[in-house]
Amino acid sequence: LSESGIPQLVQLMIWDYATDIDVEGKVQLIEKYRRCGFSKVWFASAFKGATGVNQSLTLIGHHLRNQLEWLQVASRIPADILEGIALTGWQRYDHFSVLCELLPVAIPSLAVCLQTLKNGGYSEQVKENVEKLLGMSYLEIDTFMR
Repeated sequence: LSESGIPQLVQLMIWDYATDIDVEGKVQLIEKYRRCGFSKVWFASAFKGATGVNQSLTLIGHHLRNQLEWLQVASRIPADILEGIALTGWQRYDHFSVLCELLPVAIPSLAVCLQTLKNGGYSEQVKENVEKLLGMSYLEIDTFMR
């Protein structure tokens, strides 16, 4: 990779939507790519559409935990290497699959994920901010929103 010149032409994006990311493995992977000459890396998480091919409602807690895992990875690498986090929201698994988790039902998840990333973690204050921003009286994290 170093000799190909590719590291000067592209930035890598590491995708993982799990709630139990192998943090140490990701840190080692990033270090490996740094040694090859890649100076920047992106992370890709999800706020919806990554939990089941026919999922209709968004489970906020799953996506929240994914953001928290990525924040752990970010805290263990040099700050100058992370270019950003692409917060994805998949509409379907492939072009032949049914639509899943339409955007309106996922707005609370998007808000929680964005606020968590912006604040570097999740807290009661983040939850209250999201409730206020969305005009909600109670935000459900670990059960499906009603």
